[in-house]
Amino acid sequence: MKNMLILGLALMGLLGVFAACNNTPKIVNNDPNAVYACPMHPEVTGKAGDTCPKCKMDLEATSQSAAPVSADANAAYACPMHPEVTGKMGDKCPKCGMALEPAKANAANQYKMAFSSSPATLEAGKAAMLSLKPEMVGQPSAPVPHDLHHEKKIHLIVVSKDLSYFEHIHPDYQADGSYQIKVLDKGAKFTNGRGHNETLFERGGDYVLFADYMPTGASGQLERIPLNIGGTPYKPVIFSKEKLTAMVDGYTVTLASSGGKFVTNNQMHIEGTIMQGGKVVPAESLENYLGAKAHVVVIHADAEHYLHVHPDVAGNKLDLHATFEETGIYRGWLQFQTGGKVHTADFVFNVTEGKPGELKH
Repeated sequence: MKNMLILGLALMGLLGVFAACNNTPKIVNNDPNAVYACPMHPEVTGKAGDTCPKCKMDLEATSQSAAPVSADANAAYACPMHPEVTGKMGDKCPKCGMALEPAKANAANQYKMAFSSSPATLEAGKAAMLSLKPEMVGQPSAPVPHDLHHEKKIHLIVVSKDLSYFEHIHPDYQADGSYQIKVLDKGAKFTNGRGHNETLFERGGDYVLFADYMPTGASGQLERIPLNIGGTPYKPVIFSKEKLTAMVDGYTVTLASSGGKFVTNNQMHIEGTIMQGGKVVPAESLENYLGAKAHVVVIHADAEHYLHVHPDVAGNKLDLHATFEETGIYRGWLQFQTGGKVHTADFVFNVTEGKPGELKH
Protein backbone atom coordinates (compact mmCIF):
# COMPACT_ATOMS: atom_id res chain seq x y z
CA MET A 1 0.00 0.00 0.00
CA LYS A 2 2.84 2.41 0.87
CA ASN A 3 4.59 1.65 -2.42
CA MET A 4 1.31 2.46 -4.18
CA LEU A 5 1.18 5.73 -2.24
CA ILE A 6 4.68 6.74 -3.34
CA LEU A 7 3.87 5.82 -6.94
CA GLY A 8 0.59 7.71 -6.70
CA LEU A 9 2.36 10.79 -5.39
CA ALA A 10 4.89 10.63 -8.23
CA LEU A 11 2.05 10.39 -10.76
CA MET A 12 0.37 13.34 -9.12
CA GLY A 13 3.57 15.32 -9.74
CA LEU A 14 3.24 14.57 -13.47
CA LEU A 15 -0.45 15.41 -13.42
CA GLY A 16 0.41 18.73 -11.77
CA VAL A 17 2.71 19.62 -14.66
CA PHE A 18 0.02 18.90 -17.26
CA ALA A 19 -2.61 20.70 -15.20
CA ALA A 20 -0.54 23.87 -15.40
CA CYS A 21 -0.72 23.67 -19.20
CA ASN A 22 -4.24 22.38 -19.71
CA ASN A 23 -6.05 24.07 -16.81
CA THR A 24 -7.22 20.66 -15.63
CA PRO A 25 -9.33 21.05 -12.48
CA LYS A 26 -7.70 20.00 -9.22
CA ILE A 27 -8.83 16.86 -7.47
CA VAL A 28 -11.42 17.64 -4.84
CA ASN A 29 -11.57 15.28 -1.88
CA ASN A 30 -13.89 15.77 1.05
CA ASP A 31 -12.48 12.84 3.02
CA PRO A 32 -11.19 14.30 6.33
CA ASN A 33 -8.47 11.64 6.33
CA ALA A 34 -7.26 12.49 2.82
CA VAL A 35 -3.55 12.93 2.26
CA TYR A 36 -2.62 16.28 0.70
CA ALA A 37 0.72 16.57 -1.05
CA CYS A 38 2.62 18.91 -3.33
CA PRO A 39 2.33 17.73 -6.96
CA MET A 40 5.98 18.69 -7.57
CA HIS A 41 7.43 17.66 -4.19
CA PRO A 42 5.39 14.63 -3.06
CA GLU A 43 7.36 14.32 0.18
CA VAL A 44 5.72 17.59 1.31
CA THR A 45 2.35 16.73 2.87
CA GLY A 46 -0.22 18.59 4.90
CA LYS A 47 -3.89 19.48 5.03
CA ALA A 48 -6.35 21.10 2.64
CA GLY A 49 -5.44 24.73 1.97
CA ASP A 50 -1.71 24.36 2.70
CA THR A 51 0.94 25.42 0.20
CA CYS A 52 4.31 23.84 -0.50
CA PRO A 53 7.14 25.78 1.23
CA LYS A 54 9.49 24.80 -1.62
CA CYS A 55 7.58 25.87 -4.73
CA LYS A 56 4.48 27.62 -3.26
CA MET A 57 2.06 25.33 -5.14
CA ASP A 58 -1.20 24.39 -3.40
CA LEU A 59 -1.17 20.93 -1.87
CA GLU A 60 -3.58 18.60 -3.64
CA ALA A 61 -5.56 15.62 -2.39
CA THR A 62 -4.19 12.26 -3.39
CA SER A 63 -6.27 9.20 -4.06
CA GLN A 64 -5.18 7.66 -0.77
CA SER A 65 -6.37 8.28 2.76
CA ALA A 66 -4.11 8.64 5.74
CA ALA A 67 -3.81 5.32 7.49
CA PRO A 68 -4.86 5.74 11.11
CA VAL A 69 -2.44 4.59 13.81
CA SER A 70 -3.33 1.10 14.86
CA ALA A 71 -4.95 0.73 18.26
CA ASP A 72 -5.03 -3.07 17.96
CA ALA A 73 -3.07 -4.50 20.87
CA ASN A 74 -2.45 -7.63 18.77
CA ALA A 75 -1.00 -5.74 15.79
CA ALA A 76 2.70 -6.08 15.00
CA TYR A 77 4.78 -3.41 16.70
CA ALA A 78 8.43 -2.61 16.07
CA CYS A 79 11.05 -0.06 17.06
CA PRO A 80 11.21 2.74 14.45
CA MET A 81 15.01 2.78 14.75
CA HIS A 82 15.65 -0.95 15.26
CA PRO A 83 13.01 -2.79 13.17
CA GLU A 84 14.35 -6.18 14.28
CA VAL A 85 13.00 -5.38 17.77
CA THR A 86 9.32 -6.29 17.84
CA GLY A 87 6.69 -6.59 20.55
CA LYS A 88 3.25 -5.40 21.53
CA MET A 89 1.59 -2.04 22.04
CA GLY A 90 3.14 -0.22 25.00
CA ASP A 91 6.52 -1.96 24.81
CA LYS A 92 9.78 -0.04 24.51
CA CYS A 93 12.92 -0.89 22.56
CA PRO A 94 15.64 -2.29 24.86
CA LYS A 95 18.32 -0.82 22.59
CA CYS A 96 17.29 2.83 22.48
CA GLY A 97 14.28 3.15 24.78
CA MET A 98 11.88 4.35 22.07
CA ALA A 99 8.24 3.25 22.21
CA LEU A 100 7.40 0.53 19.69
CA GLU A 101 5.13 1.67 16.86
CA PRO A 102 2.82 -0.20 14.48
CA ALA A 103 5.10 -2.00 12.02
CA LYS A 104 5.62 -0.06 8.79
CA ALA A 105 4.18 -1.51 5.59
CA ASN A 106 7.44 -0.95 3.70
CA ALA A 107 9.78 -2.08 6.46
CA ALA A 108 11.16 -4.80 4.18
CA ASN A 109 12.37 -2.31 1.57
CA GLN A 110 16.11 -1.76 1.44
CA TYR A 111 17.75 1.64 1.10
CA LYS A 112 21.23 3.03 0.62
CA MET A 113 22.72 6.48 0.75
CA ALA A 114 24.61 7.64 -2.35
CA PHE A 115 27.40 9.99 -1.29
CA SER A 116 29.43 12.46 -3.33
CA SER A 117 31.47 15.60 -2.75
CA SER A 118 32.54 18.60 -4.76
CA PRO A 119 35.45 18.67 -5.20
CA ALA A 120 35.89 14.90 -5.18
CA THR A 121 39.09 15.19 -3.11
CA LEU A 122 38.52 17.03 0.15
CA GLU A 123 41.18 19.10 1.90
CA ALA A 124 41.28 20.33 5.48
CA GLY A 125 40.32 23.98 5.81
CA LYS A 126 39.00 24.27 2.25
CA ALA A 127 35.42 24.88 1.13
CA ALA A 128 33.44 22.00 -0.36
CA MET A 129 29.93 20.59 -0.70
CA LEU A 130 28.85 17.17 0.55
CA SER A 131 25.81 15.50 -1.03
CA LEU A 132 23.79 12.57 0.29
CA LYS A 133 21.00 11.05 -1.79
CA PRO A 134 18.89 8.21 -0.36
CA GLU A 135 17.96 5.51 -2.87
CA MET A 136 15.77 2.43 -2.83
CA VAL A 137 17.87 -0.65 -3.62
CA GLY A 138 16.90 -1.95 -7.07
CA GLN A 139 15.01 1.25 -7.89
CA PRO A 140 17.65 4.01 -7.82
CA SER A 141 15.48 6.49 -9.74
CA ALA A 142 12.43 6.09 -7.47
CA PRO A 143 11.74 9.08 -5.19
CA VAL A 144 12.46 8.42 -1.52
CA PRO A 145 10.39 10.86 0.56
CA HIS A 146 11.31 11.06 4.25
CA ASP A 147 9.30 11.35 7.42
CA LEU A 148 10.35 13.95 9.94
CA HIS A 149 12.21 12.15 12.71
CA HIS A 150 12.74 14.34 15.76
CA GLU A 151 11.92 17.39 13.65
CA LYS A 152 14.48 16.66 10.91
CA LYS A 153 14.58 14.42 7.83
CA ILE A 154 18.23 13.46 8.28
CA HIS A 155 20.39 13.57 11.39
CA LEU A 156 24.03 13.52 10.33
CA ILE A 157 26.62 12.66 12.95
CA VAL A 158 30.17 13.63 11.98
CA VAL A 159 33.03 12.11 14.00
CA SER A 160 36.74 11.70 13.55
CA LYS A 161 37.60 8.01 13.41
CA ASP A 162 39.35 8.25 16.80
CA LEU A 163 36.11 9.81 18.18
CA SER A 164 37.87 12.91 19.51
CA TYR A 165 35.71 15.13 17.27
CA PHE A 166 31.89 15.14 17.20
CA GLU A 167 29.23 17.18 15.42
CA HIS A 168 25.47 16.70 14.98
CA ILE A 169 24.13 18.52 11.88
CA HIS A 170 21.18 18.47 9.48
CA PRO A 171 21.59 18.59 5.68
CA ASP A 172 19.45 20.82 3.46
CA TYR A 173 16.97 19.20 1.07
CA GLN A 174 17.52 19.85 -2.65
CA ALA A 175 15.09 19.69 -5.59
CA ASP A 176 16.82 16.58 -7.00
CA GLY A 177 16.07 14.61 -3.83
CA SER A 178 19.54 14.95 -2.36
CA TYR A 179 20.59 16.53 0.93
CA GLN A 180 23.60 18.84 1.11
CA ILE A 181 26.12 19.95 3.72
CA LYS A 182 28.31 22.98 3.15
CA VAL A 183 31.94 22.61 4.23
CA LEU A 184 33.41 25.97 5.19
CA ASP A 185 36.84 27.46 4.61
CA LYS A 186 39.06 27.58 7.67
CA GLY A 187 38.29 30.79 9.54
CA ALA A 188 34.85 31.25 7.93
CA LYS A 189 31.93 31.96 10.23
CA PHE A 190 28.98 29.58 10.56
CA THR A 191 25.82 31.16 9.16
CA ASN A 192 23.57 30.04 12.03
CA GLY A 193 26.15 28.71 14.45
CA ARG A 194 27.31 25.11 14.64
CA GLY A 195 24.81 22.27 14.50
CA HIS A 196 22.78 23.32 11.47
CA ASN A 197 23.71 22.59 7.85
CA GLU A 198 27.41 23.47 7.78
CA THR A 199 30.61 21.85 9.00
CA LEU A 200 34.34 22.51 9.00
CA PHE A 201 37.25 20.07 8.79
CA GLU A 202 40.16 21.91 10.37
CA ARG A 203 42.46 18.87 10.26
CA GLY A 204 42.98 16.08 7.75
CA GLY A 205 42.61 12.40 8.49
CA ASP A 206 39.90 9.77 8.62
CA TYR A 207 36.35 10.69 9.57
CA VAL A 208 33.01 8.84 9.62
CA LEU A 209 29.53 10.14 8.77
CA PHE A 210 26.51 8.41 10.29
CA ALA A 211 23.33 9.32 8.38
CA ASP A 212 20.23 8.59 10.48
CA TYR A 213 16.94 8.85 8.51
CA MET A 214 13.47 7.35 8.07
CA PRO A 215 11.97 6.89 4.56
CA THR A 216 8.20 7.32 4.48
CA GLY A 217 6.48 4.03 5.22
CA ALA A 218 9.73 2.34 6.25
CA SER A 219 11.70 1.83 9.42
CA GLY A 220 14.67 3.89 10.52
CA GLN A 221 17.84 3.63 8.44
CA LEU A 222 21.47 4.15 9.40
CA GLU A 223 24.22 4.63 6.84
CA ARG A 224 27.92 4.65 7.78
CA ILE A 225 30.05 6.67 5.35
CA PRO A 226 33.86 6.72 5.77
CA LEU A 227 35.50 9.96 4.71
CA ASN A 228 39.15 10.90 4.23
CA ILE A 229 40.20 14.53 4.45
CA GLY A 230 43.54 15.54 2.95
CA GLY A 231 46.00 17.91 4.59
CA THR A 232 47.80 17.88 7.93
CA PRO A 233 46.17 15.04 9.87
CA TYR A 234 44.86 15.27 13.41
CA LYS A 235 46.83 13.48 16.14
CA PRO A 236 44.75 10.42 17.12
CA VAL A 237 43.54 10.26 20.71
CA ILE A 238 43.24 6.92 22.52
CA PHE A 239 40.42 6.82 25.08
CA SER A 240 40.84 4.26 27.85
CA LYS A 241 39.84 5.89 31.14
CA GLU A 242 36.13 5.97 31.90
CA LYS A 243 34.62 9.45 32.08
CA LEU A 244 31.11 9.70 33.51
CA THR A 245 31.11 13.38 34.54
CA ALA A 246 31.50 16.23 32.07
CA MET A 247 31.70 20.01 32.40
CA VAL A 248 30.15 22.13 29.65
CA ASP A 249 29.13 25.82 29.56
CA GLY A 250 28.87 26.05 33.36
CA TYR A 251 26.88 22.81 33.71
CA THR A 252 28.05 19.57 35.32
CA VAL A 253 26.52 16.49 33.71
CA THR A 254 26.84 13.06 35.33
CA LEU A 255 25.75 9.65 34.03
CA ALA A 256 25.33 6.69 36.36
CA SER A 257 24.27 3.12 35.61
CA SER A 258 21.60 1.77 37.93
CA GLY A 259 23.70 -1.42 38.17
CA GLY A 260 26.89 0.48 38.95
CA LYS A 261 28.60 -0.75 35.79
CA PHE A 262 28.19 -0.95 32.03
CA VAL A 263 27.81 -4.46 30.60
CA THR A 264 26.58 -6.26 27.49
CA ASN A 265 23.55 -8.59 27.30
CA ASN A 266 21.46 -6.34 29.56
CA GLN A 267 19.20 -3.36 29.09
CA MET A 268 21.02 -0.54 30.82
CA HIS A 269 19.15 2.11 32.80
CA ILE A 270 21.39 5.16 32.95
CA GLU A 271 20.49 8.16 35.10
CA GLY A 272 21.54 11.58 33.81
CA THR A 273 21.89 14.45 36.27
CA ILE A 274 22.49 18.04 35.18
CA MET A 275 23.69 20.57 37.78
CA GLN A 276 24.43 24.28 37.70
CA GLY A 277 25.82 26.28 40.60
CA GLY A 278 25.63 23.23 42.85
CA LYS A 279 21.91 22.74 42.25
CA VAL A 280 20.14 20.10 40.18
CA VAL A 281 18.58 21.44 36.99
CA PRO A 282 15.18 19.70 36.66
CA ALA A 283 15.18 17.71 33.44
CA GLU A 284 11.61 18.83 32.74
CA SER A 285 12.81 22.45 32.68
CA LEU A 286 15.16 21.83 29.77
CA GLU A 287 14.05 23.29 26.44
CA ASN A 288 12.96 20.85 23.78
CA TYR A 289 15.82 20.18 21.40
CA LEU A 290 14.75 18.40 18.22
CA GLY A 291 11.58 17.16 19.88
CA ALA A 292 13.21 15.78 23.05
CA LYS A 293 14.68 16.98 26.34
CA ALA A 294 18.05 15.53 25.32
CA HIS A 295 19.76 13.48 22.62
CA VAL A 296 22.49 10.96 23.31
CA VAL A 297 24.76 9.44 20.67
CA VAL A 298 27.01 6.53 21.67
CA ILE A 299 29.69 5.09 19.36
CA HIS A 300 32.09 2.18 19.96
CA ALA A 301 35.83 2.86 19.70
CA ASP A 302 35.85 0.88 16.45
CA ALA A 303 33.67 3.67 14.97
CA GLU A 304 31.26 0.97 13.77
CA HIS A 305 28.64 0.34 16.47
CA TYR A 306 26.25 3.26 16.91
CA LEU A 307 23.32 4.14 19.20
CA HIS A 308 21.08 7.21 19.15
CA VAL A 309 19.06 7.41 22.38
CA HIS A 310 16.31 9.81 23.46
CA PRO A 311 16.01 9.86 27.27
CA ASP A 312 12.79 9.89 29.25
CA VAL A 313 12.32 12.26 32.17
CA ALA A 314 12.08 10.68 35.63
CA GLY A 315 11.72 13.20 38.44
CA ASN A 316 14.48 15.76 38.01
CA LYS A 317 16.73 13.38 36.08
CA LEU A 318 17.12 12.02 32.55
CA ASP A 319 16.45 8.29 32.23
CA LEU A 320 18.37 6.62 29.41
CA HIS A 321 17.73 3.08 28.16
CA ALA A 322 20.41 1.40 26.07
CA THR A 323 21.75 -2.05 25.23
CA PHE A 324 25.45 -2.47 24.41
CA GLU A 325 26.06 -5.27 21.93
CA GLU A 326 29.86 -5.30 22.13
CA THR A 327 32.40 -4.97 24.92
CA GLY A 328 35.03 -2.24 24.85
CA ILE A 329 35.38 1.51 25.07
CA TYR A 330 32.53 3.72 23.85
CA ARG A 331 32.34 7.49 23.45
CA GLY A 332 29.07 9.24 24.26
CA TRP A 333 27.73 12.76 23.68
CA LEU A 334 24.68 14.12 25.51
CA GLN A 335 23.12 17.24 23.99
CA PHE A 336 20.57 19.46 25.72
CA GLN A 337 19.35 23.02 25.24
CA THR A 338 18.86 26.01 27.58
CA GLY A 339 18.40 29.65 26.66
CA GLY A 340 18.34 28.71 22.97
CA LYS A 341 21.87 27.27 23.14
CA VAL A 342 22.74 23.61 22.60
CA HIS A 343 25.26 22.16 25.06
CA THR A 344 27.26 19.01 24.28
CA ALA A 345 28.71 16.96 27.14
CA ASP A 346 31.08 14.12 26.23
CA PHE A 347 31.67 10.82 28.05
CA VAL A 348 33.68 7.60 27.93
CA PHE A 349 32.14 4.22 28.86
CA ASN A 350 34.00 0.98 29.55
CA VAL A 351 31.62 -1.85 28.72
CA THR A 352 32.44 -5.35 29.96
CA GLU A 353 30.89 -8.75 29.27
CA GLY A 354 27.65 -9.30 31.14
CA LYS A 355 25.42 -12.28 31.76
CA PRO A 356 21.82 -12.04 30.49
CA GLY A 357 19.60 -10.74 33.30
CA GLU A 358 22.60 -9.84 35.43
CA LEU A 359 21.25 -6.39 36.19
CA LYS A 360 17.88 -6.32 37.90
CA HIS A 361 15.81 -3.14 37.85
